[in-house]
Amino acid sequence: MTCRSGIRKLVQCAASFAALLLCAPAIAQDVTITSLNGGLSVTGRVIGYDGTFLQIESPYGPLALDYDRVTCIGDTCPDRDAYTPVVRISGAARMTEVLMPALMDGFARAQGWRSTLVQVDETRLRVELSDGTATVAEFTLHGTTSDEGFADLMAFESDMALSLREVNAAELALAAEAGLGALDAAAQSRIVGLDALVPVVSPSNRVEGLSLTELSRAFRGDLENWEAVGGDDLAVTLHLGPSTDGQVQFLQGVLAGAPSNSITYHASTAQMAEAVARDPAALGLGSVGETGVAAPLALKDACGFVAAPRLTALKAQDYPLTAPLFIYLPEWRLHRVARDFLSYLRTPAAHLIVRRAGFVDQGAVPIPLDAQGQRFVSAIAAAGPEVGLPELQRMVRVLKPLTRQSVSFRFEVGSTRLNAGSRSNLILLAQRIKDGDYSGRSLWLVGFSDGRGDALANRELSSARAEAVKRDLVGLLGALPENVALETEAFGEALPMGCDDTEWGRQMNRRVELWVSE
Repeated sequence: MTCRSGIRKLVQCAASFAALLLCAPAIAQDVTITSLNGGLSVTGRVIGYDGTFLQIESPYGPLALDYDRVTCIGDTCPDRDAYTPVVRISGAARMTEVLMPALMDGFARAQGWRSTLVQVDETRLRVELSDGTATVAEFTLHGTTSDEGFADLMAFESDMALSLREVNAAELALAAEAGLGALDAAAQSRIVGLDALVPVVSPSNRVEGLSLTELSRAFRGDLENWEAVGGDDLAVTLHLGPSTDGQVQFLQGVLAGAPSNSITYHASTAQMAEAVARDPAALGLGSVGETGVAAPLALKDACGFVAAPRLTALKAQDYPLTAPLFIYLPEWRLHRVARDFLSYLRTPAAHLIVRRAGFVDQGAVPIPLDAQGQRFVSAIAAAGPEVGLPELQRMVRVLKPLTRQSVSFRFEVGSTRLNAGSRSNLILLAQRIKDGDYSGRSLWLVGFSDGRGDALANRELSSARAEAVKRDLVGLLGALPENVALETEAFGEALPMGCDDTEWGRQMNRRVELWVSE
């Protein structure tokens, strides 16, 4: 059994992760590293070179050695004098096919280079970057699935893993055991943009929206006829994109149960949307950018809240089925070209490319108060003895001079830790403050809570969360610039965005929003 096949089996067999070790590297790829004084010698497989340090997979785990202080014998030893960095990227095909080549082309232009895209085979691309006289770097892209991307990273066959879902606990454990570090740490993960899952139907279907509960019941096979949700007397037919797509795995986390055996899987989301559009009884779920002529459905709940996949709702992650696009990295330092590319992903130029590729970028946009009328109508309708008119009036007085930004901070379920998207938002916000985007302005971190429990306690809890985000933000900055003010406020359960009778609704309600003075 090769090391790579062993890793795949480990990734697929989560129950065995903690008990198994990585197998030995293939002998044909081994190099022998010896210190200049001959006092140290180690044999292993080259897994990376950043221009200064050579990383090898050895019997002692991954090692990083100063290449100028050792000798290297073997076919895969990097050439010190004529080294062209190769950055290997593997994972979700939705990201490798269009998004990453476009971002690499933008990166090359920002550096004054040219990029050339080469189709190596059906699933592999190579992007060559040149300065007009010679190749300065290469990016290789293996378009596969999120699962395979993690497997390639753990087998040391890629330098970055692309995923349409967050790394799971089993993969975190295996990555740590393999010496890759903590993949969910801020330094080892990036979010390059956002996608969203949208339920779609035929344009002839008269149903306009479904609740998350109804959507889950449908894809579990428990909602069998459209008549049950106000539609025609037609048996529901179910459609999804590729069965190995990370979007499908994201859906499985929503279902709270196993998906129906009657789901028809399609080779692509676009093909799924086409099939749904032709079938009046069909219900599909696909990417917000690939609904085609199928009709998207809004998400609603029993309290009357409606969530539509509009740009600002997706950016603020106010839409429940928003899915970040992840890049995961090993613990060791990558070549400078790779680091510069990762930095480029946080620039406005990169955000524009993400939008043009059909995804949602993380650039902040303003959401004026008059565009949030439905939220305030819902707040008034939900007002009662615990949150009365005086508290709502106080909220309006505080927020009226401010403008909400499409930056929200939400927390992992049952935790005070920011979720992955919010951790990325915090880093981006800190960078914008450092860049002077908020010079002379006041930033307000405004906390909200769900409605379970005592209203006063909920307001205190939302205040504590706002203060926690402030501490984390100041920690990233080191010190707040003198010309930027950072304030916190909290209104507890006064501005709900979903029903508290579902976990999704409660998660939407537990948030810290960013508001900015004009």
